[in-house]
Amino acid sequence: MKVRSLLVLRLSLAVTLFSLIAAACSPGPQITPPATLMPTSPPLHPSIPPEAASSPAPEETPAVEDTAVPSSTATAALVSVTAFPPAAAFDWKLIAGGLRRPTDLADPNDGSGRLLVLEQPGLIRVIADGQLQERAFLDLTDRVGANSSEQGLLGIALDPDYAENGIFYLNYTDKNGNTVVSRFQRAADGQRGDPQSEQVLLYVEQPYANHNGGDLEFGPDGFLYIGLGDGGSAGDPQRRAQNNQTLLGKMLRIDVRGQAAYAIPADNPFATGSNGRQEIWANGLRNPWRYTFDRLTGDLYIADVGQNKYEEINFVPAGSPPGLNFGWHYREATHPFADTPPAGLQLYDPVHEYGRNDGCSVTGGYVYRGNQLPEFYGVYLFGDYCNGFVWGMLRDSGGNWLVERLFQLGANISSFGEDAQGELYLLDHRAGSVYQLVRR
Repeated sequence: MKVRSLLVLRLSLAVTLFSLIAAACSPGPQITPPATLMPTSPPLHPSIPPEAASSPAPEETPAVEDTAVPSSTATAALVSVTAFPPAAAFDWKLIAGGLRRPTDLADPNDGSGRLLVLEQPGLIRVIADGQLQERAFLDLTDRVGANSSEQGLLGIALDPDYAENGIFYLNYTDKNGNTVVSRFQRAADGQRGDPQSEQVLLYVEQPYANHNGGDLEFGPDGFLYIGLGDGGSAGDPQRRAQNNQTLLGKMLRIDVRGQAAYAIPADNPFATGSNGRQEIWANGLRNPWRYTFDRLTGDLYIADVGQNKYEEINFVPAGSPPGLNFGWHYREATHPFADTPPAGLQLYDPVHEYGRNDGCSVTGGYVYRGNQLPEFYGVYLFGDYCNGFVWGMLRDSGGNWLVERLFQLGANISSFGEDAQGELYLLDHRAGSVYQLVRR
């Protein structure tokens, strides 16, 4: 692996360690995972209809081939070894401030020009014409629990046909600290989300207050990918990431396109329900706080937050088979951590890792596919929450991964965002601000 570092900006860092996506907190009381294939959901609030109070038995969806998705190798060759742009020619421009602990951003792509920004306590705010609107798009503070720094309203995925059907999905922790993944509907006026439309898809009990994951992404196969952390504490004490009878420490994949709450893709590793939970697509993850698909190639980038020493970026080319094991808790990045893996167990290597000299909590970003900054085209941008570094990563024609530090910001980077045109945004959790990558 070839790594080059370039320190571009010297800004004073006001770093406040925030455990939203970082390491361990004190162990809490144990909660035994549900024994059924689908966890039972207690009533979350009076507005949830009775039929949504429990997760229905999933149906099965035929396997979807990704043959229409071009390979990552062919695309990578379009970006030369010297493709990293001179970062001093670019800047992160303030778009809006005044947010309360922003965690995620989405573009409805409905012709309104609005951006939706999640606030950790439970609101979805609207940015329109560069201004933060006073009226929220959705208020879920009556059901979102944010008692710990890693809890709250954490992730959003808009249905691929959102402009027509108004459907979107949210990942949050409830007042009991458990993970809820729900489907919502846009209100009749088209301007807001309807809080009464919630349909709970998954309810996952969390044994501790940290490592909840929280991201939601639609893949090129049309399925919804749900990243869950290992359940918290330190070192995965109950070994959940390698236990396929629990959803914790996994990447899940479900089909939400039918009339039922969801169906199971036929090529999920445990689609039949034997030897593991049907929703599991991959295991061995510690806390996959942010992951994204390259909108051009379909390749998947997973940023997995490390324990004590290493942060990692995993790269999964489009069309890769399900059932990958990313290694946690047997190892942290590529380094042995706890226990010895069984003989013959194949662990999937990250393509990049960095140690505590470069940060303490990785925040995954996006491959730039916009039109305004062709110098960044094909570069994957990611950051670190603790020190505000932003790196670029690309693959040269020989298949080598190149990584370069491009920006050093005085920001606690909780998330990146992408609009419908492929332009990139950055969320500063502590300052409550949203920035866009622009030319100076």
